[in-house]
Amino acid sequence: MSARAAVILAAGQGTRMKSPLPKVLHRVGGRAMLDHAIDAAEALGCARIVVVVGNHSPEVRAHVAQRLGEASIAVQDPPLGTGHAVLAARQALEGFEGDVVITYGDVPLLHAEDIAPVFGSGALSVIGFEARDPGDYGRLVMEGDTLAAIVEAKEASAEVLALRTCNSGVMCASAALLFDLLGEVGNDNAKGEYYLTDVVALARARGVATRAVMAAEDAVMGVNSQVELAVAEALFQQVQRETHLERGVSMSAPDTVHFSWDTEIEPGAVIEPYVVFGPGASVRSGARIRAFSHVEGALVEAGCEVGPYARLRPGARLRQGARVGNFVEVKNVEMKAGAKANHLSYLGDGVIGAGANIGAGTIFCNYDGFFKHRTEIGEGAFVGSNTALVAPVTIGAGAMVGSGSVITSDVAPGDLALARGRQEVRAGWAARFMERMRAKKAMKG
Repeated sequence: MSARAAVILAAGQGTRMKSPLPKVLHRVGGRAMLDHAIDAAEALGCARIVVVVGNHSPEVRAHVAQRLGEASIAVQDPPLGTGHAVLAARQALEGFEGDVVITYGDVPLLHAEDIAPVFGSGALSVIGFEARDPGDYGRLVMEGDTLAAIVEAKEASAEVLALRTCNSGVMCASAALLFDLLGEVGNDNAKGEYYLTDVVALARARGVATRAVMAAEDAVMGVNSQVELAVAEALFQQVQRETHLERGVSMSAPDTVHFSWDTEIEPGAVIEPYVVFGPGASVRSGARIRAFSHVEGALVEAGCEVGPYARLRPGARLRQGARVGNFVEVKNVEMKAGAKANHLSYLGDGVIGAGANIGAGTIFCNYDGFFKHRTEIGEGAFVGSNTALVAPVTIGAGAMVGSGSVITSDVAPGDLALARGRQEVRAGWAARFMERMRAKKAMKG
């Protein structure tokens, strides 16, 4: 197999998004569309990946630099069409010998398996699709298995407009052929731009084989507006739901469950309605995520129960049989086997020992305004309701904390800690007070 490279075009202005965020950094499944394109290139085994950016979007350049490094950046300035954009990547691919595929940073549903057939034929290959509504798409004119031409809709005859086989814009050729052909592309058109599609006619004039391989229309969908972004998200979620159901995940209302690009749920897990998974969520077989919970950057092991109305934030680690109940938030805390916090608590930065019980209204006071600190709860400890644990603090194994306490010092194993004002009872005071106030009210009435 010859070496592979990818050129990802991401220099568009994206004005139709009407957003201060560059178009290709908008997210589908919790991941930037550009990252989806890079993921596909990496999955194809591309030895080099070049992302073409514009000077108008420094955020895109910074994003690529962080993920791939500066050597993977090419700048198109000024923007003069798709052919010109690919030529901007020529220097970054200097010395590369192999096939180059051209993809797009705003096509988030295109995966490696959709792209792979364009490689290895020795021909200039494009990806086409059968459009439900061809509209303004460029048409692929085929002669058997040969791609005869790509015709833009505004230049097409009625006969060509009747075709439903359309151009996705994805193209592949050897690096030498691709850049040689692009060197011949002119800009004698209404926009004065250099079009990538012109290389098909130039290749055929040289006797180079040209062909099209087909992909699903949804896979090659480009996103140019907030409406299209929402459609792409819906398509992404549909695939995720079907995939998890087929793998054996139980969902009684799958249309209400939302997944992230990297959600991992093992067969045998149960996901109730209206659960949202952010990036980095992993749920093991036998766990149950109850309704209206949000899970992100967290691990939920077998036998655990989360929710309803719970929030697991990054760093939450629920070991086997742990329980997190309604209106409990857990962040960067390991809850060991059988530990439970069933009601109305915030648990941030720490560890809760096996079998420990966290009472309703408990708060880990983990932030002093400058730094985060840890709270450690020992195995089998019992923390009473409405307790504030001011970190750094340790509650020893088997220790108890009385309800309503504010704990600022460590509690040794087996000890009881109480930190609240002494209760005072004044016999008959309330009755006398109420009688006096009723009399005053009656006089004014």
